[in-house]
Amino acid sequence: MSEQTPATPADRFDDEDYPAYTMGRAAEMIGTNAAFLRAIGEARLITPLRSEGGHRRYSRYQLRIAARARELVDQGTAIETACRIVALEDQLEEALQLNERLRNASTG
Repeated sequence: MSEQTPATPADRFDDEDYPAYTMGRAAEMIGTNAAFLRAIGEARLITPLRSEGGHRRYSRYQLRIAARARELVDQGTAIETACRIVALEDQLEEALQLNERLRNASTG
């Protein structure tokens, strides 16, 4: 989809970055509570978007990141440390994907 094409509601089904989930639903989906989501927000691991009414909204991508942090915390890792680990894992994954795209572009 180009930037000039307006998004349709159907496009949002596949958009990992669309903030579709309320805080309560997001917490329920990853098996935690609102306080945990606020804590990882304060640690700047994820930054939820806000609805017009000011309510936090989370995307599927953010929920995957939050779930990984929750796994680490459940294993005994301090929340700040878990957030740093998850951020570094995410950066590594992005770098690996970029390397693969560049490798494919140079051979193709």
